Amino acid sequence: MPSLTFDSPLGPLAVIERDGAIAELCFGAGVTEDATALLQTAADQVTEYFAGDRKDFDLPFAAPATPFQVAMRQAMLDIPFGLTRTYGDIAKAIGMPPQAVGQGCGQNTIPIIVPCHRVVAAGGKLGGFSGGEGAPTKRWLLAHEAHDDLFAAYR
Repeated sequence: MPSLTFDSPLGPLAVIERDGAIAELCFGAGVTEDATALLQTAADQVTEYFAGDRKDFDLPFAAPATPFQVAMRQAMLDIPFGLTRTYGDIAKAIGMPPQAVGQGCGQNTIPIIVPCHRVVAAGGKLGGFSGGEGAPTKRWLLAHEAHDDLFAAYR
């Protein structure tokens, strides 16, 4: 599969393309192989996000496999930049239990671009994050997007 690795404030990131759409964003060094214009566009948009110049992404995504995954992805994409929703909020919106929502967030193959980091536990608790260094990476992303510097100490 075509892939492209690029640098970010969180270390190297790799984007992977499948059938003309973004299929994965991975933390850590990867191998750049058959890089395409779409992968370069994705890398550029993520770089703009980190620079504070982009709040939304304009990229085609590989289709999720199940109706639940479709609903989860859309629910995450619907969370505005700089805001969060709880697992319970998402669960209510898509008609699934909060535990399933947590698992769905953990299975997101396109973190940052599909903002699973914006989903937190009840009472404002952080909850989990499967990318990068886990919770510290989630805190960093939330601080990066924070309107009120709630998480600024974690940058």
